[in-house]
Amino acid sequence: MPTMTRTSFIFAAFCALLGVGSASQAQNLPETLFRAELLPGWQTADGRQMSALHIVLTPGWKTYWRSPGEAGIPPVFDWAGSDNVAAVALHWPRPQVFDLAGYRTLAYPGELILPVEITPARPGEPVTLRLKADIGVCEEICVPVTIELSADLARTDAPDNRITRALDLVPDDSRARGMPAARCSAEPIRDGLRLTADIPLTRAQAGDFAVIELLSREVWVASVHNEATGGRLLQTSDMVPANAKPFALNRQDVRITAFTGGEVIEFRGCKG
Repeated sequence: MPTMTRTSFIFAAFCALLGVGSASQAQNLPETLFRAELLPGWQTADGRQMSALHIVLTPGWKTYWRSPGEAGIPPVFDWAGSDNVAAVALHWPRPQVFDLAGYRTLAYPGELILPVEITPARPGEPVTLRLKADIGVCEEICVPVTIELSADLARTDAPDNRITRALDLVPDDSRARGMPAARCSAEPIRDGLRLTADIPLTRAQAGDFAVIELLSREVWVASVHNEATGGRLLQTSDMVPANAKPFALNRQDVRITAFTGGEVIEFRGCKG
């Protein structure tokens, strides 16, 4: 019998806790529970295309941020089959923070407009976007849902106000605000790394926290300790890759999103 890694064990435990259904159950959801579409968007001045994934949920239901928190279903996106697409960048609006059975989750209640920025492979030619997405939708129970969408993107240069409003809700960039860089240190643990981030937040207060991610590899991240003190937030997290072994850390690969005093601020990279 295969050994279950710590990552899959924890995820399975969360699924059991939250009442996550199977994929077959998800396909039997009422059609009125949610609807999804790709907005055609516009062409930007530099030749890129702006689009957005638009999800509308029945009141009381929500879907998750890219890193769902201590429980939840992380979204997975597949753009294969798109035409004239060289690269896709997602611009996530700041999520709301929820407490679910004592676990902190990060999600969007009711509606999500997720801006999608496309770099065409052949600038100036039409772009067709095709998306297969696996997402979680939750109320008192959570269910995984697969959606498949396609859209021919607009050739207009007139912005869609729905998308521009969502872009305005993207977390602030620490560098654009002139903030010092975060500092971080790492030590190996049995099944990965323990990362301690020292985040400069002049108004840090009790209850603030940060989400730690790596840009180039998938890891399971669990918060071990955080402390707001002396104008900074100290966040310690365990990072466990799929093979459950220590790994070399590139500090420029670290993304830290700090939730502090009603603000959400993103730090790209950290210093030693």
